[in-house]
Amino acid sequence: MACSSEHLQGILDTLPAKPGCYIMKDCNNHVIYVGKAINLRSRVRSYFHTSAEHDYKTRQLVRNITDIEWIVVGSELEALILEMNLIKKHRPRYNIRLKDDKRYPYIKVHWADAFPKVTVTRQMVKDGSRYYGPYTSVWAVHQTLDVLRRIFPYLTCDREITGKDARPCLYYDIKLCSGPCIGAVDQQTYRQMIDDLCRFLEGRTAPIVERLQREMETAAGKLQFEKAATLRDQIHAIGKVVERQKVLSDEQKDSDVIAMARSDGEACVQVFFIRGGKLIGREYFILEGTEEEADSEVVAEFIKQFYAEAAIVPPEVLLPNDIEEAQIIKQWLNTRRSGEKVELVVPHNGTSQELVQMATDNAIETLQALRSQWQQDTNRQSEALAELQKALELPEPPNRIECYDISNTQGTAAVGSMVVFEQGVPSKKYYRRFNIQTVTGPDDFASMEETLTRRFRRWQAAQEDQSPGKKIDLAFSILPDLLIVDGGKGPLGRAVLVLERFNLIGQIAVMGLAKQEEELFLPNRKDALLLPRNSQGLYLLQRIRDEAHRFAITAHRNRRGREGLASRLDVIPGIGPVRRRALLKHFGSIEAIRDADTEDLTEVRGITEEIAQALKTQLE
Repeated sequence: MACSSEHLQGILDTLPAKPGCYIMKDCNNHVIYVGKAINLRSRVRSYFHTSAEHDYKTRQLVRNITDIEWIVVGSELEALILEMNLIKKHRPRYNIRLKDDKRYPYIKVHWADAFPKVTVTRQMVKDGSRYYGPYTSVWAVHQTLDVLRRIFPYLTCDREITGKDARPCLYYDIKLCSGPCIGAVDQQTYRQMIDDLCRFLEGRTAPIVERLQREMETAAGKLQFEKAATLRDQIHAIGKVVERQKVLSDEQKDSDVIAMARSDGEACVQVFFIRGGKLIGREYFILEGTEEEADSEVVAEFIKQFYAEAAIVPPEVLLPNDIEEAQIIKQWLNTRRSGEKVELVVPHNGTSQELVQMATDNAIETLQALRSQWQQDTNRQSEALAELQKALELPEPPNRIECYDISNTQGTAAVGSMVVFEQGVPSKKYYRRFNIQTVTGPDDFASMEETLTRRFRRWQAAQEDQSPGKKIDLAFSILPDLLIVDGGKGPLGRAVLVLERFNLIGQIAVMGLAKQEEELFLPNRKDALLLPRNSQGLYLLQRIRDEAHRFAITAHRNRRGREGLASRLDVIPGIGPVRRRALLKHFGSIEAIRDADTEDLTEVRGITEEIAQALKTQLE
């Protein structure tokens, strides 16, 4: 047995022969792989057998392991669930994982409310609501809700529903709300409509249409022609949607059909949602870390990660091939259906096999379209970086670009933002915020200088301390090719001063970007540089600057909200302990100070019109 260190050898010697999960880490203490095993000792030690014929990916993994932790559990099912949770938490580099690290959107029906609303959320919680999804596109979710709302005009406002409001909102007038606020619909009727909406999302349209047909005929028989016309329109709207739902099977089955396409290390999984024999929807998902992994392993990992998040698990899942962990995954899926049986089926003929083939064809087409789109995006990014290289006279394209912005309110709760773009796309894991500490008042130039000083001080510390096992923050330890500061010559001058202080002049290109005319200011250059309005390079600079601005404003608002009204009073320029006490003595409370006008504020001794204005701006 070969091992990279005595530390690892000691771990391998003490591994228990019990079921559990193992967590492998690199020299920066980052989790790079999570696995599970019935026997931890034999499984983990197998990675280090010199005779083992590992693929390239596993050899790379083993070379990067410097530490291993393990967690013992009571059963293989517990190990499966723990492994899924750990992969979701750490997103290890060498594990197969869903590409997006954000949460997917769901349609949420607030069923526990007396008059349920319908909203979009990215998190399922056990609050009595009904959830549908996940979807891969927020746009697609809102398109679905637009259709639903025309058929089932559900509530969207936050009014307390008593049925006694004098006037409804505009949505009632344009037939996008049924008007429970004014009593136009009672609670029982409204909840029946929302239950119909839920059944519609589940593909159960036939019972809805049959009941609405009966209600329409009854209303017509009672000469309630307006109500009958509304029901008729609702039935027609449902019919139009149902027409687009392709009937795929005469069997009234509920199934998910899973298929996959692979190309150059990318894997695209397509899921068809079959309800009552009809195709009611489909979604695709991209997986990372699939290089050199068998198809069966990729499909198994997708099933675990997808159904850990899915709102609904059907009784049947059709697969393109057998998977090794089928029995334990079925056991876990049964728990997701509250003990009801789930079948994992690999069809070899008939309608089910045709469905898998259809999903496979769609996965192939989707992956080809995505790869074409990615290539176009890459070409645009390469063009943008090449234009910046030429315009700024750089030796190489600026592959890492950092942009900085300052946000404050009258100099209070000031925050500096740092955003990082690599290869022309945002690397949000490297975004950082700086709460300004040394600057008093609204001095953006000084705040920019403090922000950059702290950033490059962190870089300097990383260069000086490279001891083994030291955790390195890659946001600071790597220098940018291009540094952008928001604003004109003033912020640029401060940026140059900081770079001189750290002996980085010549190592980092620096520029200021002014928003009004999109002017580029460069050191030792009198006139601003203007890029063509249709320049990809200018578009990229605008995206980067806007992202820095957004990030700074968000951080500033969060900081201001945390500080609260009382602490905000302390940090307003010109307000010290004496004036603060005078204000509170005169007005009696923070709320009264906030509600006072400027003239009333200046009646307090020591409060000038300028300070009063700063008070109003901050407290409001």
